[in-house]
Amino acid sequence: MTVTLADVAARAQVSPATVSRVLNGNYPVAASTRERVLKAVDELDYVLNGPASSLAAATSDLVGILVNDIADPFFGIMASAIQSEIGGPGGRAGGERLAVVCNTGGSPDRELTYLTLLQRQRAAAVVLTGGAVEDAPHAAAVSAKLRKLADAGTRVVLCGRPPAPDTRAIALAFDNQGGARRLTEHLIALGHRRLGYIAGPEERTTTRHRLEGHREALAAAGIEDDPRRTVYGRYDRRSGHEGTLELLRRDPSLTAVVAANDSVALGACAALRESGLRIPEDVSVAGFDDLPFSVDTVPALTTVRLPLAEAGARAGRIAMGREEPPAGEVAHVPGELMVRGSTGAPREAAGA
Repeated sequence: MTVTLADVAARAQVSPATVSRVLNGNYPVAASTRERVLKAVDELDYVLNGPASSLAAATSDLVGILVNDIADPFFGIMASAIQSEIGGPGGRAGGERLAVVCNTGGSPDRELTYLTLLQRQRAAAVVLTGGAVEDAPHAAAVSAKLRKLADAGTRVVLCGRPPAPDTRAIALAFDNQGGARRLTEHLIALGHRRLGYIAGPEERTTTRHRLEGHREALAAAGIEDDPRRTVYGRYDRRSGHEGTLELLRRDPSLTAVVAANDSVALGACAALRESGLRIPEDVSVAGFDDLPFSVDTVPALTTVRLPLAEAGARAGRIAMGREEPPAGEVAHVPGELMVRGSTGAPREAAGA
């Protein structure tokens, strides 16, 4: 049975005219109303201008790139690389594609809203970047949405995001766990036994995987995973600054701080200097991602390099059908340990 605009209006408890305004985007509508209408569109699987079957193979020249925070260099680098591969030779009819960067701000609801909008626009491709939210209802909703996109002819690529089984999405998944394990192993090999860890948001897959790698290295070395030595925050400098001060308050004898990413590590370095501590003579600091500024810090930051630009470009080519998907539609992308001046032997090991 064909879903009508009136059906959507009834589900959203608004007038058909309001539904039309939201779908056509030609009249201001309150944000809460707009969200309600889009939710009804999604739940009823409503397709503009006719039944879904007539549009099953139709796609537009639009490509959506979803990021958690466009101000974060991690996402900016990937989005730029993805966009650079969109359009030009090999595109549909040899034409250009319009890339739209959708900044979710880390909001699960916004992520679903953007996927709904891209489905309604019959996007040629959708690339989701970064970690996923670990919430069962949200994960189920995202998987359902990805399946609907694929069924409508949209190519879905996950870049730096864990695979999504049974969605036909192609995944380029970063080895966050393995990279974090090697990073902590490096610090342990230098002689560190009292390591503080500043994690990202608890609900993110990236946070869990990197923390699991850190804990694996501690366990292999017989080092107790003291819960006092782990704090959580955002993937930003402020969280690194505040998290380091909290770790020092809990345990002033820490000899190393492992940060969730390089931006967090910058904040950690600032907090240590404000506390009168030298890097790495008093406390070593390590980050993750190897963002462009990492090599220019003083001292240069030890970190794990993720090939953000390379992975983004590959995701863009796959999304445009210019490169074959990996075997099994999943590629595990390793990180590379970059040892620099911000890590060294702890004071006692150095004989200080």
